[in-house]
Amino acid sequence: MNSVLNILIDIASTPAILVALIAVLGLGLQKKPISDVVRGGIKTFVGFLVVTAGAGVIEGSLAPFGEMFQHAFNMQGVVPNNEAIVALALTKYGTYTALIMLAGMAFNILIARITKFKYIYLTGHATLYMACMIAVIMSVTKMSAVPLVLVGGLALGLANTIFPAIAQPFTKQITKNDSVALGHTGNFGYALSGFIGKYVGNKEKSTEDINFPKGLSFLRDSTVSITLTMGIVYTIVALFAGNEFISENLSNGTNYIIYALQQAGMFAAGVFVILAGVRLILAEIVPAFKGISEKLVPNSIPALDCPIVFPYAPNAVLIGFLTSFVGGIVSLFIMIATGTTVIIPGVVPHFFCGATAGVFGNATGGVRGAVVGSFIHGVIISFMPILLMPVMGDLGFQGSTFSDTDYGVTGIFLGKLADMGGQIAIVSGVLAVLALLLALTIFGKKKATETKEVA
Repeated sequence: MNSVLNILIDIASTPAILVALIAVLGLGLQKKPISDVVRGGIKTFVGFLVVTAGAGVIEGSLAPFGEMFQHAFNMQGVVPNNEAIVALALTKYGTYTALIMLAGMAFNILIARITKFKYIYLTGHATLYMACMIAVIMSVTKMSAVPLVLVGGLALGLANTIFPAIAQPFTKQITKNDSVALGHTGNFGYALSGFIGKYVGNKEKSTEDINFPKGLSFLRDSTVSITLTMGIVYTIVALFAGNEFISENLSNGTNYIIYALQQAGMFAAGVFVILAGVRLILAEIVPAFKGISEKLVPNSIPALDCPIVFPYAPNAVLIGFLTSFVGGIVSLFIMIATGTTVIIPGVVPHFFCGATAGVFGNATGGVRGAVVGSFIHGVIISFMPILLMPVMGDLGFQGSTFSDTDYGVTGIFLGKLADMGGQIAIVSGVLAVLALLLALTIFGKKKATETKEVA
């Protein structure tokens, strides 16, 4: 039984396999020729592996940057890292996490079927991490196994439906269609960035239309501009960290400036690989998903990982990352000055989430929207973990915590319910959210009927 469960969890938490199977299912439901089914499944599988490889390259280049930054400026505190906190939690809450994850995926499909919120969340690792956080918070209430899994699964299914819905109005402005949604754990922050961009900027002045002098026209190539910009950033941090620290601890004796430039180039290479993988995925998964949309969950929309929006505004990706990171640094100084728990800016969340926030801010507010939206996003993902840590029980103060906004919103919501009334409050709160989705669906259908009658 455990081996079967482990296999299901491995499939569900591996995006490349999960989405490839979804593509195969969708093409099969459309009764496509076997050659099309095989080709679509394999290209989707490879596309996700390409994105994963690119993400790995970026994370590999950001890890030494984070170490250099902390050493250069003598930073001590809590470093938000989803993988680190999940690794700690799974040793104690692994079984509950697995069961909540499977239940959450089933509830997500059911909610998409019976409500107007048609988003099928396909980012498996993000689902696993959210399931883990929910398992930890609900275990603190001493809820017994069966209700813990069912209520936790329902909470996960609701989160995986609601957060793509919150971001979708802005996602449509980016992609210019309604065929794909964003399935990532920073959707609340991205939607907020898009909302802010609408009021502080001008979407006609896009980051992708930045006018460079004729002699600098090569900067329009995103690979070139990212390499140069990150080369400057890495070199500055390396100068502060010093040759001795870098040579002895990071570069295996390579000169510290050469090492910094190499890592900057690796960062740009990772972005290039991600953009190529995303294009491959979108070319396959959107047509394949029509089978599921037509047969199983009518009008359903696949919610995919955050890099799917990167090709639409590569300049905004870089601007979003840098300004989100600056927001984290400003927040760090505020925390030191006010004596709160110090959250050290995590380079990985500030890249993936900050870059995405930049794309959303640019879609509604151009350059200014990208800068302001991602800066505020950086402040939010710095302070939100401070509010989340107390509801995480013994795991809350282990030197790491969850970083993205959706963890904060979900965790703080469930944690405050637990503080207010324990198990009963959590069950009531989760059911109330479900009732709200159902009410919005009924109201929407009634309004649509009245509009037709008037017409």
